[in-house]
Amino acid sequence: MRSIAILGSGGDSPGMNACLRAATRAAISRGWRIFGAYGGYQGLVDRKLVELNSRSVSRIISRGGCILGAGRCDSFLQHEVRAAAAAYLKEKGIDGLIVMGGDGSLRGATELHRLSLQVVTVPGTIDNDMVGTEITIGADTAINTAMEAIDRLRDTAEAHHRAMIVEVMGRRSGYLAVMSGLSTGAEMIITPERPVELHDIFNEMRTDGDRGKRHFIIVLAEGARWRAPELTQLINDAPNPYEARYTVLGYIQRGGSPSRFDRILATRMGVAAVDALAEGKSDALVCWRHNRVEVHPTESLQPQPSPWTENLDRVHRISTT
Repeated sequence: MRSIAILGSGGDSPGMNACLRAATRAAISRGWRIFGAYGGYQGLVDRKLVELNSRSVSRIISRGGCILGAGRCDSFLQHEVRAAAAAYLKEKGIDGLIVMGGDGSLRGATELHRLSLQVVTVPGTIDNDMVGTEITIGADTAINTAMEAIDRLRDTAEAHHRAMIVEVMGRRSGYLAVMSGLSTGAEMIITPERPVELHDIFNEMRTDGDRGKRHFIIVLAEGARWRAPELTQLINDAPNPYEARYTVLGYIQRGGSPSRFDRILATRMGVAAVDALAEGKSDALVCWRHNRVEVHPTESLQPQPSPWTENLDRVHRISTT
């Protein structure tokens, strides 16, 4: 009987539990044993593994977070620590590992592969910034969370004739900002990929003010030129039609019950990860491309433009006119 392990690394994302559930049941259906590592790679360092079964992952498909815990493990950057972790897994008779996480987690998986451990990564991050896949587990839920918050903030912005700066997560990627801004008809979206000058912001504000708009919503990616408090101060220090306030959504975007899309995506990816291990694949990423799940070697990964990003500039201009 084969034995594999699974862990959630880096930041948690809605849908990780759905992936864990699917991978566990897919492994058991093959007659395999499967173990969960508590706290991501730290669980391998601390030798904290627990065997999973169908009942231990029951009723978790709708839960946010990750029941195994997640997190970063700085010591895993050291070769000796990784080697000890790989030796521990082999000592336990575990010859395959599924890693749920982002770019850093994928790099750790590649290093374990180089230590002769079979590893497959499932992309779990709300930032949707992983090369090779059009979408990652948790991104859809995070967009929905931001969308609901922006809709609510628009109400109070209009009531008080204000500009609302809403800062969303995303690290160096503007995906969350673009999608949540587009879905709410935000007047301006500022991302790291497309820098905006202050005079551009003021010009847009004056134009909208002259047209009689009582609100001005700016969706700001956290990796952009300014953070929300700084941009709010800059706007309030300059003459413009709106008094500015800001809201930083922060970790609220990482929590909560996953959306229908994320539950199904995570389930399909969890099963695909087990299938990939059964087929002998390693140092591979489970990807969503062209409306289907695919598994690709890490070394072959290339950026995948999402079809949702086509003609965004024109769509945004039309939606806010």
